[in-house]
Amino acid sequence: MAEFRPLHWWRRLLALPNDSKAKTLVVAFLVALICATAVSFTAVLLKPRQEANVREARLARMAAMIAALPGVSAVVRETGLDALETVIVDLDRGLIAPDIDPAGFDFRAAIADPAQGVALEREVDVARITRRPKFAPVHLLRKDGKLLLVVLPVYGSGYQSTIHAYLALAGDLNTVAAFNIVEQGDTPGLGARIADPGWQALWPGRQIADADGVIRIAVVRGSAATIHEVDGISGATRSTTGVTNILRFWLGEHGYGPFLRQLATGGTTP
Repeated sequence: MAEFRPLHWWRRLLALPNDSKAKTLVVAFLVALICATAVSFTAVLLKPRQEANVREARLARMAAMIAALPGVSAVVRETGLDALETVIVDLDRGLIAPDIDPAGFDFRAAIADPAQGVALEREVDVARITRRPKFAPVHLLRKDGKLLLVVLPVYGSGYQSTIHAYLALAGDLNTVAAFNIVEQGDTPGLGARIADPGWQALWPGRQIADADGVIRIAVVRGSAATIHEVDGISGATRSTTGVTNILRFWLGEHGYGPFLRQLATGGTTP
C-alpha cells in the first residue's frame, strides 16, 4: 500500500506552474473551504451576542413606548422601569406560573419550540400561528398597589411576514394605552406602514371590548367610526387585517383573555 504523505502532495501541487488548471482548482477549493469555515465559526461565536442584542433592542423599544405614555411617564421617572414587574403566565389556566423565573424565560424560544406549545385548531387560529406557547410573559406596572399598565407581547401573521408587537392596556384592562410594532417584514411603503409612529399614535384611547366583554378592537377600511376602531392604511388591507386578527386572538380565550379576567378580580396566583 502506498504511504499517504500530505506534505509530499502539497509540495507537488506548489511545484505545478501557476497556469495549471489542477493547481488553480485545488487552491480555489482550499481558499473557499477556509473562508467558509471562518464564516461559520464566526457566525456560531457571535450568535449568542446577536440574539442578546436583539432582545435588548426589543426591550428598549418597549421601555421607550412605556416612558412616552401620558400619565405613565411621570411614574416611570419617579420609580424607574425597575418598577415594571414581569410575570410568566400559564395561558391555559390564566394564572401566573410561580415556578418559572421570568429572567430566564425566552418567549421567542418558546414560540419556536413545539415541545413548549400547543397546536391550535384552524377555526380558533385567527392569528395564523399554528401553535401557541403554553406560557407567555406579561409586564405589569403598579404604583401604591394600583395597577397602571399591562403590557402584552403579541404576534401573528401579516401579509408577508410574522408581526411582533406590544399591546399596552391601561389599568382598566380595556383601554389601549399604546400599540407598538417591534418587528415585521411586510411590503415597504404599504403593509410596512403599520410600523409608522403616526399610525401607531392612533391607538391610545381605543377600547378593546364592548360593555358585554366582547372583543371589538379592529382596524377598519377608511376612517374609524367607533371607540373600538382604528383607521386603516390605504393599500395595506392584508397587513392591517393581520393586526386585527392578532389582537383578537391574543385578547381572546386562547390568548391572554383568561389571565386578564383573573387580573381584573385580583386572582392571578394559583
